[in-house]
Amino acid sequence: MSKDLDPGFPTGDYFDHPPAPFFDSEELLRWSFYRAVIAEFIATLLFLYVGVLTVIGSQSQDSAAVCGGVGVQGIAWAFGGTIFVLVYCTAGISGGHINPAVTFGLFLGRKVSLVRAVLYIMAQCLGAICGCGLVKSLKKANFNAFSGGATELADGFSPSAGLAAEIIGTFVLVYTVFSATDPKRKARDSHVPVLAPLPIGFAVFVVNLATIPVTGAGINPARSFGSAVMFNNHKAWDNHVMDILGWTFHWSCNGCNLP
Repeated sequence: MSKDLDPGFPTGDYFDHPPAPFFDSEELLRWSFYRAVIAEFIATLLFLYVGVLTVIGSQSQDSAAVCGGVGVQGIAWAFGGTIFVLVYCTAGISGGHINPAVTFGLFLGRKVSLVRAVLYIMAQCLGAICGCGLVKSLKKANFNAFSGGATELADGFSPSAGLAAEIIGTFVLVYTVFSATDPKRKARDSHVPVLAPLPIGFAVFVVNLATIPVTGAGINPARSFGSAVMFNNHKAWDNHVMDILGWTFHWSCNGCNLP
């Protein structure tokens, strides 16, 4: 506890929680834990529903040649805005991860236990499949015609370029999550009323804006996994391997945020 982080500015109380245990079996006995897992499932389901439906809608409008779709900017806003809303809604329940890459990064940073990380990732992936399944049930023809909104490497880019785009994009997102939720920042900048979901949502927006033209923006492995499962095409699965390799780089985020 400290009130002297920066004498030049008013500060709030600072309390840095101790590292989470590596394996905490007691969590399995708490209802709040299962409520958090359910929150991650529902949030990821809604995230994929809104995002994939926007992608397919934009592509169908482009192909109709009547009016242009929302384009890359609209898709990026859909993903970023949805993350802002869902993180705001679930932060007090589960922490608002909604992304296996974020959960994995927080696990490496000793913010969550192995038990919580594994069940969160399972819930996120299952929620992503259900979200994409809901989109497919509503617009099956468009879903199949436009690759199920799956993330795929664009023509003209090499796999190494796509991998680099995924590494950089996911690094930006996880770095923002660590920075926005840093207890020292909250105490030091207590006079600045900034919600953590806001910079996280903007990070998703700008990364999607830069990465969609390259890989379709697979910075969320659950997003790529859900689309790949429901579309079930070999190219979508091949490119999903690149997404997984990209988010394994996130351990560097933890090093950048250690006190």
